[in-house]
Amino acid sequence: MTVPRQLVPAYIAAQLAGAVAAAAFLRLIFGLAGGFGATSSGLGVGDGKALAAWVQHSAESFGGLDVVVANVSALAIPDTEENWLSSLNIDLMHTVRLVRAAMPFLEESSAASIIAISSVSGRESDFASGPYGTAKTAIVGYIHGLAMQLAEKNIRANSVSPGNTYFEGGVWASIETGDPELFSTAVGLNPTGHMGTPDEVANAVVFLASEKASRISGTNLVVDGALTRGVQL
Repeated sequence: MTVPRQLVPAYIAAQLAGAVAAAAFLRLIFGLAGGFGATSSGLGVGDGKALAAWVQHSAESFGGLDVVVANVSALAIPDTEENWLSSLNIDLMHTVRLVRAAMPFLEESSAASIIAISSVSGRESDFASGPYGTAKTAIVGYIHGLAMQLAEKNIRANSVSPGNTYFEGGVWASIETGDPELFSTAVGLNPTGHMGTPDEVANAVVFLASEKASRISGTNLVVDGALTRGVQL
């Protein structure tokens, strides 16, 4: 498969799969690329000007952009005014800002793809409904709209919704030690008997970014091991 120039936010802050997922994605895609390299830097995506400047710099460093992956979350779950503002500004608006900043470069690409990381909490109501879940639902709607708007420009847009994703240092690893009962309940909800891994989420992103998914746009790819119960039509 053709390996595109990637813009992947490896500075992810407290996301469900966090920097581990971004690292796994980079490891997979650049492993396929042979001599390709990667670069990383940190910034606050709530700052639209800083994010736009980072995208510009990244595009210049890579010689263009083919794929952008929006994967930052405030992971603000409790129902407070601050968390609502944070979820909308970070989860949703960083996705919008990233797409806007990258659009001039994507329009010049012959293999342009936009991928946003949502969550199963955006697909059905669960303990994270509220600021976090609502923002994740909005991301799916935004990406689906983009897919229709950008189809004539041959720019694809899809979202990925992971289920429980476990890794050392992550949210679920913390809950495993801090609230064993909640952790056990969460694991028990998974028909597979275990949570997912960052690599499994990264595999889905790599597929959507590749030419193998050239006819897929406007889709929300659920990566949850049959965790969610609703029928996605």
